[in-house]
Amino acid sequence: MIPVIVLTGYLGAGKTSLLNGLLTRPGTRVGVIINDIGKINVDTGLITGQIDAAESIAGGCVCCLPDSGGLDELLEKLAAPKLRLDAIIVEASGAADPINVDRLLRYGNAPGVRPGGIIDVIDAVQHEQTVDTAAMAPARFSAASLVVVNKLDMISSEQREATFARISERVRQANPKVSIVPASHAAIDPELVFDIALNEDPADELPLAAASRAEHDHTHAPHARAVTVPCPEPADPGAILDLLESPPANAYRLKGHVKIRIGTGIQRYLINMVGWQPHLQLATPGSDPADDALVAVGVDLDEQVVGDALRSALQPALVEPTSQNLTRLERRLILSSRAVQDEDEQLADEESVSS
Repeated sequence: MIPVIVLTGYLGAGKTSLLNGLLTRPGTRVGVIINDIGKINVDTGLITGQIDAAESIAGGCVCCLPDSGGLDELLEKLAAPKLRLDAIIVEASGAADPINVDRLLRYGNAPGVRPGGIIDVIDAVQHEQTVDTAAMAPARFSAASLVVVNKLDMISSEQREATFARISERVRQANPKVSIVPASHAAIDPELVFDIALNEDPADELPLAAASRAEHDHTHAPHARAVTVPCPEPADPGAILDLLESPPANAYRLKGHVKIRIGTGIQRYLINMVGWQPHLQLATPGSDPADDALVAVGVDLDEQVVGDALRSALQPALVEPTSQNLTRLERRLILSSRAVQDEDEQLADEESVSS
């Protein structure tokens, strides 16, 4: 399933700059949905050289659509197997409320896609004079899985660290678990957002992409670290689920194929977790069990602590799993199915109203 990553943030915070930076990664096939009041301002060279498909929601805000149908239609188009996309990025307008965007995506019905996280970009220079002026921290932060505090290069070196700390503290008042990264020129490590395909341009890639990339190479983003632990033997479902429900600190993404013991048998699953939202599905057809491993990605990872957490979760299961943990596993699989998740949440809402 293709991850759908949403970029939000007030006008001028740096969403488009962040998007253009992500698109400089060679070999990654990206579909883009632009939602802005005005012209599409993604770099022309990147559109020509890197983006495999670009669509536009014109004349308004994605979170103000009457339902998810319009967005679903675009997502379904971009998720078509013939495009072979690695990711879909939605750049929401500056007026978009991340909470409404999150709701729109969660209740959507586009096949072949999964949530890839909501990135909220903050202008470190203007944030405390425009967005964050009330006694309570803005509710918009509660929907974000990653917050990028941008334009720190425009803050004096003496005030930079304190400004980042102050903004981070306010964000965590609304969202204690969210990952927060500092940025200048909206540059972040693409590995935080999607799987990196190559280190060099493919032979058939248009040269405009490389030319556009040169314009972004002057900015260095905080480097994301990755910790990989192999899974040669089936693990206990309870241990895997405990890890997904309480991931190690600063692990923004967890991904990989793992073997899990189910009763007396073994089943392989694909794990994709962004922020605190885990997604679990049956293993990718054709994937090699010999390559099964779990990877944690994040900025400022304590590699020893993260490695120990992954190794603990992937310990070989020496006994059959409990019925409770098998039920938890089944529940997680159901929640990872978008259509069933929507039905389940609607049923829960109806039960709440009737009670």
